[in-house]
Amino acid sequence: MKLSVRCAGLTALAALLATACAPQTSSNSSSDKDEKTGTLRVWLFQEVGNAPKEKVVDSVVAGFEKAHKGTKVVVEYIPIDTRAQRVKAAFNDPASAPDVMEYGNTDTAGYVKDGGLLDVTKEFGDWSEAKDTDPTAKQSVTVDGKLYGAPFYVGVRALYYRTDVFKELGLSVPKTMDELASTARAIRAAEPELYGLVVGGAYTYGAMPFVWANGGELANGKSGSYASGIDSPEARKGIKAYTSLFGDDNCPAAKCAGMGGNDTISAFAAGKAGMAIGGDFSHTAVEAGKVKGKYAVVPLPGVKSGSIAPAFAGGNNIGVLKSTSHRTLAVQLMEQLASKKTQGELFDAMGFLPTFTDVRQQVARQEPFVKPFVRTLSAGTKFVPASPAWAQIDSSLVLPTMFQEVISGKKDVAKASDDAAKKMNDAFGSAG
Repeated sequence: MKLSVRCAGLTALAALLATACAPQTSSNSSSDKDEKTGTLRVWLFQEVGNAPKEKVVDSVVAGFEKAHKGTKVVVEYIPIDTRAQRVKAAFNDPASAPDVMEYGNTDTAGYVKDGGLLDVTKEFGDWSEAKDTDPTAKQSVTVDGKLYGAPFYVGVRALYYRTDVFKELGLSVPKTMDELASTARAIRAAEPELYGLVVGGAYTYGAMPFVWANGGELANGKSGSYASGIDSPEARKGIKAYTSLFGDDNCPAAKCAGMGGNDTISAFAAGKAGMAIGGDFSHTAVEAGKVKGKYAVVPLPGVKSGSIAPAFAGGNNIGVLKSTSHRTLAVQLMEQLASKKTQGELFDAMGFLPTFTDVRQQVARQEPFVKPFVRTLSAGTKFVPASPAWAQIDSSLVLPTMFQEVISGKKDVAKASDDAAKKMNDAFGSAG
């Protein structure tokens, strides 16, 4: 099995960036039609190296059309970087809208607020395969207890480390976050040309496991009543743990404060770091780098020995638009596209991690590299608040700004987290 260059994490990142332009429309038009024949339009994301994905989808479509006489499925692959405009137009003009759509899992709440996605709670509950859906993946299609799609794939991060460097220096794989920090500094001290653990001030989802492992949360509450949790004592402990890694004894602030996730993986792949926090989707980039054959991956350790730090569950979902005039057919197609069979084939073709726990265990047995990521998922993951405010919080760089203010010494942890919490609460309040 081959993991592709196109990856869940890049989609997740693109999703997070794209939410800055998420549709801002109050259109709630819905169709009262449920036609049992005709043409179904589907929008899926254009991948880097899209042919393997197209082959899998073509097979699903052929089977669906065969089983539903008089039905034709037309699939269009849309660029991720222009999807915000396309989705906004679709929500505003149902005639131009697809029936079924792939979307970033951080977009759910915003799209629901804009009235674009169909409530499929009943159908999801009746779907025999749904019972094996990973809880966090299910959370990513849930708003106020109702479901607005089916999880399509998931991506998480773990700890990449240089086996040759560890062997040369006689180091053991860290089992706690404290050991992670001390090991990073030991590498830097022995090999000054290397970052110990390469970190990024703009790498939000590399930083958040430190907050979550220390008991902190991004926010507390639900739907319209979220309140920031980033200024809690537990969250501040995690912020301190992460920002303390920016220094000459590990990853100098001058070089690392502006780094994002792709930058840190690029540094590791180029042989410039002893460790990095990267996703299952980073595998191809690392394999193509100078460290090929000289690295391994384990779950990112938590605070207590043997524990695993909670990771952000990125990925994509498949949903039905409220404006569809083919509700029953569209939901059935959604389920086929997000089925266990399709997810297994997409893993083979693209390296996308399945959202079904049993399918994920199966692919882990077939592809050993996946095991640490499956262990991370099994240990419990975290997700962003299910609020349309998240788009504003993310696009305003609230959390990267907080980390960078601490790293630069401009503010202490208490002041920076207070200010970040205020910005988050303003966003939550304005979202209604």
